[in-house]
Amino acid sequence: MSWQPELDELKQRQKLVRQMGGPEGIARQHGRGKLTVRERLDGLLDADSLQEFRSLVGSAEYEADGTLKAFTPKAAVEGFGRIEGRKVVVTGGDFTVRGGSGGGGGGGLGQELAANERALQWRVPFVRLLDAAGGSVRSFEQIGRTYLPDGNVWSAIDVQLLNQVPVVSAVMGSVAGLPAINGCMAHFNLMVKDTSQLFPGGPPVVKASLGYDISKEELGGDHIHTRLSGVINNLASDEADAFRQIRQFLSYMPANVWELPPRTPCDDPVERRDESLLNVIPRDRRKPHDSHALIDSVVDQGSFFEIAPDHGRSRITGLARVNGYPIGVMANNPIYLGGSTDVAAGNKVIRLIQLCDSFHLPLVSFADEPGFMVGLESELQGVERAGARLVQTTCLSRMPWITFVVGRLFGVAGQCHHRPSGMFQRYCWPSASWGSMHVAGGASAAYKREIESAPDPEAKRAEIEARLNALGSPFRTAEATGQDIIDPRDTRRLLAEFVADAQPVLQQQLGLPTLPFQP
Repeated sequence: MSWQPELDELKQRQKLVRQMGGPEGIARQHGRGKLTVRERLDGLLDADSLQEFRSLVGSAEYEADGTLKAFTPKAAVEGFGRIEGRKVVVTGGDFTVRGGSGGGGGGGLGQELAANERALQWRVPFVRLLDAAGGSVRSFEQIGRTYLPDGNVWSAIDVQLLNQVPVVSAVMGSVAGLPAINGCMAHFNLMVKDTSQLFPGGPPVVKASLGYDISKEELGGDHIHTRLSGVINNLASDEADAFRQIRQFLSYMPANVWELPPRTPCDDPVERRDESLLNVIPRDRRKPHDSHALIDSVVDQGSFFEIAPDHGRSRITGLARVNGYPIGVMANNPIYLGGSTDVAAGNKVIRLIQLCDSFHLPLVSFADEPGFMVGLESELQGVERAGARLVQTTCLSRMPWITFVVGRLFGVAGQCHHRPSGMFQRYCWPSASWGSMHVAGGASAAYKREIESAPDPEAKRAEIEARLNALGSPFRTAEATGQDIIDPRDTRRLLAEFVADAQPVLQQQLGLPTLPFQP
């Protein structure tokens, strides 16, 4: 006897699953300018590479004779897929089914592994496409009671993932509740312009709790999270751009912490000497330089991928390649706050260091560091604690690190471009200057009595500052310490040599990180 009837039922159930929330739900999704979850997976993954699991989970209704009457799938699609031929686990919220909220079948004993558990066990990258409203009070009616929050049973897996495989979260719609937290449980996250919002509770919850009306965009739009809060790294112009950014980020990453990042072919000569580097740092210290142009002149052409470009803008952070090898990149950006490291910029740097340390990317710093940001606003934000965390993260990191001091290097923030142990190299350009603090402010403090008692205090201050500035030549430091000063045009060659030398060291660092990644 054939099993064709059962195969026919399987085919019917698979058809119902692919219908998602039905024509009306799909129309509403498209009407909001958003793709359905299946369209998103088609846009993200290599063609025909999705291999779904747990696809038959859902809520079914049966006729009296036991035949299937209706079926509503769970509000998510999970599966293995491939990105540029490399295996990943993906999960996508389906807003056409109950607004992407939980419920809809499953739970209890005997459950097959969920997406995050599969990524952990298979040791492959994990990508979330989030479009979900979180929990719903409707579930109370379904189960006939309320329940104690115990979600950390599942969140514990997400915590483990952060220390083992690359994790990406893309906020693709209005995301609230636990999915909003999952939006931050990632090494890289993004939002889509005009169609994404993020909050623990949406406008109705705000109204009930605090008594005022607010729109979704005002509460948790991309202008909040990519610029002010820093909760989200990058903004995508549309969903296609979101998929492009996810693919690009993962291209720099290994599959897990037990592997090295993949090297790609490179036709950009390591000996390339960019003449513009001779002039990128102005002689007039009051004029800022273009740090993006500096980075692009040194790394493989077209390879720089910036992370969090709109938040903590006095620091630039991102990923790039040198002779095909993936690296982490950071630089002071004097166009904003003179390049001073404020709390937001410091937090960006900490995340980059942790990312490089976890996934074995050499880190290069282009330092023009005037110091930690001073002033009342910086004090109110707790700059000292942020500075202490940056010092700690720097000292605990272990990946190979190279710094090119291209301009200033002052104070404790300056020391955070230097690591005291492990494979570390520092080169300085002739344009560099350094010290425990700037001459101008330092002279006013150290020689206060002398200046105030002089017949012409301003002339005395200028005399003292000129005397101290004469001591600031980088060549005087080189005479005493052996610090290497280089022709800026040699930066790419020296960086490429360092990155190549770093590979055997990185090979010895494979495995669980000693510096846990913190969201």
